[in-house]
Amino acid sequence: MSTKIIIVLVGLILTLSSVFGSRKGSSGKRFLNTKLAVAFGIIGVLMMMYGSYSSELVSVNNQLEQISIGNKLKIDGPVDAIKVVSPIDQDSVDCRILTMGVYPEGHSKDIWVMIRPTDDRYYPQSDHTNTTYKRDGEWQVVTRFGGDLGEVYDLIIYEADPESSAFFSETIEKWKEADDYPGLKLEEIPAGATEVDRLKIYTRKNCRGVF
Repeated sequence: MSTKIIIVLVGLILTLSSVFGSRKGSSGKRFLNTKLAVAFGIIGVLMMMYGSYSSELVSVNNQLEQISIGNKLKIDGPVDAIKVVSPIDQDSVDCRILTMGVYPEGHSKDIWVMIRPTDDRYYPQSDHTNTTYKRDGEWQVVTRFGGDLGEVYDLIIYEADPESSAFFSETIEKWKEADDYPGLKLEEIPAGATEVDRLKIYTRKNCRGVF
């Protein structure tokens, strides 16, 4: 359970304590002093608001998040390998883009998009389902950048076996719970994840602190 959800639960307990504590018992006395009940109520509501609006319990950020699509690569002929269609190599992109690609018929492994900024760490990208969405020979995933204007990124595509895919999903969940995204070192990427495509892109905006 994340710290922010715990804050919400504690806030709820304080608010309920305020409501029930302000009632009078059979003796005619209130269970809580009026000032204490009011303080519990105020603190409880503030804690719930903070915890909710800073966590995934409220989808405000998702509603406000604007996702763009970069330039597209034209694919001719049958698809015989996993390939990025958008963005294209050397593209300049917005802070939040939809990375899209294709995969050959019969491909069964999970596809993961990684970005490697100038800190030389690897950051697996995910939507709410973690793994990249695949259907009818096409795949896509929201890709988020947090660097400076013109910062260079390697955008790397991996195919992963079930164990490696589970590792990436668990890593993302741990980062979310801690609200800390340190990235992975190259040696931390499991052996069951194989690089299949790579391109270099640049941010065309200052993306620091966007989300």
